[in-house]
Amino acid sequence: MYLPILEVHSEELPAYAIVCGDPRRAAVIAGKLDGARELAYAREYRTFVGEFKGVKLAVVSHGVGSPGAAVCFEELIKGGVKTLIRVGTAGSYSADHPAGSLIVSTAAVRAEGLTKQLVPDGFPAIADSDIVNALYESALESEGIVKKGMTVTLDVFFSGVVEVPHKQYKQAGVLAVEMEIAALYVVASLRGAKAGAIVALDGYADSDLAAEYDPHTKVVANAVEREILAALEAIAKLDAKS
Repeated sequence: MYLPILEVHSEELPAYAIVCGDPRRAAVIAGKLDGARELAYAREYRTFVGEFKGVKLAVVSHGVGSPGAAVCFEELIKGGVKTLIRVGTAGSYSADHPAGSLIVSTAAVRAEGLTKQLVPDGFPAIADSDIVNALYESALESEGIVKKGMTVTLDVFFSGVVEVPHKQYKQAGVLAVEMEIAALYVVASLRGAKAGAIVALDGYADSDLAAEYDPHTKVVANAVEREILAALEAIAKLDAKS
């Protein structure tokens, strides 16, 4: 089967995939695989395949925001991918979780627009528990803060005249904010796949904590490296148990 948006054939896709926003990050992740090769680079969607510890997997970039990312997730699942793990960045809601911390998302608040057009209000966006456990265990093997809990998915990045209720999300126990996880979890649920996500915190979303945003620090780069390795190790753990 030809997947026209990703511009790859389903026969080339394995059962596991790591997805990320940045095509450059996809290339970095693919560089850690054995026998990595690039299948396609169409729009924001860059697709690699290779092996990690003998497990075949794909690495695919999905761009920024839920609508475009959901197209990627839909085609990957249609192409035979059964397990998807998002590796990304997010804004923190707590001084206890500074830039450089890792958060494993157990569930996502659906505060974006895409999933409202896919499922009814009240439908949860929940990660697969086995993936959460594998990501968390793998992340704990590195040095640094690692937490697991709820994230929130928004469409907005820069603020406008409508106030985003960051304080309410924080009071309700949300740990971080990003732009694609709810779409991943809902699409996976609808299409019979399993999904999870790990994010590196690159700044604060809480206005009381926010400083000048700079996602290009060494601290953030180290956290991204840690989460990439955690995702790869998690896939190896999951495959060993299957």
